[in-house]
Amino acid sequence: QVQLVESGGGLVQAGGSLRLSCAASGRTFSSYAMGWFRQAPGKEREFVAAISRSGGTTKYGDSVKGRFTISRDNAKNTVYLQMNSLKPEDTAVYYCAADSRLIVQVKWNEYDSWGQGTQVTVSS
Repeated sequence: QVQLVESGGGLVQAGGSLRLSCAASGRTFSSYAMGWFRQAPGKEREFVAAISRSGGTTKYGDSVKGRFTISRDNAKNTVYLQMNSLKPEDTAVYYCAADSRLIVQVKWNEYDSWGQGTQVTVSS
């Protein structure tokens, strides 16, 4: 398995931006598709974005399309989530996850490894 550590969360006003990072260690990072999920209190874990091993394929949840961008730097073993035009409803703990299979997955239970999460709070 790969070990994942998220960073970059914090408090931001509505309309602002944040960039989350997820640093990976252990197995070869480029062997994993990567995803971002989020979970707000009392709600189910929600798919945010995912990216293929090479970065050539990306997928987004409907609620973040056009506002969030996922990217990766395999040389730095890091995946990023650029979040723009943030809304109060984006408030959640954000998790990155790794999946060793080829196809980019959107279901949280398809992922093998998880980080500890980073809190994002958007004030109105």
